[in-house]
Amino acid sequence: MAIRVVRLGSPRHPDEGLRIGTVRRPPRGVPKEEIPARDFYDVWFPNLAPSAETMKLGQAAASPADWAAFRRRYRAEMGTPESRHALALLAALSHRTDLAVGCYCPDETHCHRSVLRELLAEQGAALAG
Repeated sequence: MAIRVVRLGSPRHPDEGLRIGTVRRPPRGVPKEEIPARDFYDVWFPNLAPSAETMKLGQAAASPADWAAFRRRYRAEMGTPESRHALALLAALSHRTDLAVGCYCPDETHCHRSVLRELLAEQGAALAG
């Protein structure tokens, strides 16, 4: 049992389980009923996505200092009680079932999901390679 951190829209791993979209918006131009079949997500959970302002900060990050500013801001957003509860829930579920969380970004190292991976690990989640 574990959480995989994935790129939404990528082919699913056989042991992936439920795929959760931790993104601010659904995929553009994809009918709602086709989202799971096109390997985006089974459940949309924007609660763990960066705010629109923070997302823009991350997308515009052109230097290590810019990226560090994004990371600090996103971590602060994930420090709210609601976000901490959501992270704790996913971490607990990871010990009982397989699931995946993800975002659309092509490069995880320049995406909120890299920080989300860290946050889940800090909550004691079982993480798949």
